[in-house]
Amino acid sequence: METPNLDPPPREALSPNGTAETDHAEQPAAARQLVGRLDATEATIGVVGLGYVGLPLAAEYATQGFETRGVDLDEDRVDRLNAGDNYIEDLDDDAIDGLVETGRLRATAHYEKGDEVDVWFLCVPTPVTATNEPDPSYIEAATRAIAPHLRPGQLVVLKSTTYPGTTEDVVAPILKEEGPDDLTLGEDVFLAFSPERIDPGNDEYTTANTPVVAGGMTEACTEVARRAIGQIIADVHTVSGPKAAEMEKLLENIFRSVNIALANELAQFCERVDGLSMWEVVDAAATKPFGFMPFYPGPGVGGHCIPIDPHYLSKVAKTHDFETSFITLSAQVNEEMPRHVVDAVIETIAREPVRLQDAAVLVLGVAFKGNVSDTRRSPADEIIRLLREKGVGQIRYHDPHVEHYEVPGAGDDDRTEVPSVELTPEVLRRHEATVIVTDHDAVDPGLVAEHAPAIVDTRNALSGINDPALREKITLLGAG
Repeated sequence: METPNLDPPPREALSPNGTAETDHAEQPAAARQLVGRLDATEATIGVVGLGYVGLPLAAEYATQGFETRGVDLDEDRVDRLNAGDNYIEDLDDDAIDGLVETGRLRATAHYEKGDEVDVWFLCVPTPVTATNEPDPSYIEAATRAIAPHLRPGQLVVLKSTTYPGTTEDVVAPILKEEGPDDLTLGEDVFLAFSPERIDPGNDEYTTANTPVVAGGMTEACTEVARRAIGQIIADVHTVSGPKAAEMEKLLENIFRSVNIALANELAQFCERVDGLSMWEVVDAAATKPFGFMPFYPGPGVGGHCIPIDPHYLSKVAKTHDFETSFITLSAQVNEEMPRHVVDAVIETIAREPVRLQDAAVLVLGVAFKGNVSDTRRSPADEIIRLLREKGVGQIRYHDPHVEHYEVPGAGDDDRTEVPSVELTPEVLRRHEATVIVTDHDAVDPGLVAEHAPAIVDTRNALSGINDPALREKITLLGAG
């Protein structure tokens, strides 16, 4: 079999800020054809992975009138979506149902008729292994699935957060080896990276109004990606190539990881100084109108990106004989915060007239951040695991956004369900210690402060409680 030619042609000069300057008439014929279909709202959009990133993206394209097909291996998720059942909190139930009803949005667990898709977006997970090694297997599998369906006039955009070089060194070779023989990258088919910028629970910035970055394998790839993404997002900033776009996404998240780690380390120092509160210090520093951005301590970091991205960067750095010491240390500080919280809970229980094995602990909030249901890599996982390891007798949780919650067990695939309880005065009084892991607005701080015998507050959720008698019951993370 003749080796397919998916090697990109030489890159043309870019403008000083990295944006493509090629005139539309100079674009390859396949690019002009695809852009024409996009501008006429005739293009078919394919979204692989219908989770927190993929479904909002698919919904935006369908809203703008594009026929949109979602692919997800979870057949239960596919069935729910095809029935008009929305499962993403940030999306409107009626809007999703309406898009499905019109036929513009549909889902499948298969890739049949993939050649009918004009633009593929890959929105698949990028986890790490048990040893914190990057796991690109989902990207590889998705790429292999679409490769046989490639044809002239198609664009592939990877959106999954990953390390610099993934698009060029993982995705492009698979398309080259497993795609049709006679396609040239940048002439017939186009490949780019454009990282997601989803912030669960953010009502102000959504998929539609959050600026995004895009970088293609060639100038033509970048321009086609800009035009495709520009159908639903007004502000698309282009960069010199996929590596810059991949690194940009890591910078966004590592910036947060490093600054949260700084707040967490200073919080532990403040706990040793009588009368000093990190929360008061940060609020005071935040009055400076320039040169400072407030970051607050907490029980650890969660979600898909922030706990993982430092490890992705560390891995690729080692291949270039570079050690990301500062970034790695910051990640370690954040990863140790659940243990610090558990130590505070154990000390709190020690002041109560009960043995540890007879004690009951109530975990308030198991989502990784306030007012969302997303539990991916939540600090609550490690906090509950450590409490069990310490021998705490009973652990229950309350979270108004999470109906069922499981934590990792002894085996790789072992999950153990944590009992959920209603938040009532009686329930609070039955637990020797209550630990606030997530600050949901729906939880009444007054109810917790009045009825819980002892509280470990990792989010300063009870800052409005001023009664000295109630404050005596509260151990605040970051306060001496």
